[in-house]
Amino acid sequence: MILLRRLLGDVLRRQRQRQGRTLREVSASARVSLGYLSEVERGQKEASSELLSAICDALDVRMSEVMREVSDDLSLAELAQTEPVRPVLEPVTSVPDDRVSIETSNQAVDVVAA
Repeated sequence: MILLRRLLGDVLRRQRQRQGRTLREVSASARVSLGYLSEVERGQKEASSELLSAICDALDVRMSEVMREVSDDLSLAELAQTEPVRPVLEPVTSVPDDRVSIETSNQAVDVVAA
């Protein structure tokens, strides 16, 4: 299961680390406890919109940029969860004219034998 709070925390941590800032610096600037910010970054706590706004301000990044990055990460996570669809091959049967017929679950394909 994909947790939005974990994706949001990952994005906030990446933003902070890109700036070379510590949790302590950002928590002081956002006026949130160091422990709580750490829990948000680890996806253990849900950030309210007010808290998210304060963290974004402290990081000097637009909330829309953070949410866009979360959305991109969510799309990738959803794609990673889906299995590729592969046709199911059924037994090969011979047909006239040196051809072999391979039947998938929804179509038959003739292959000319060399």
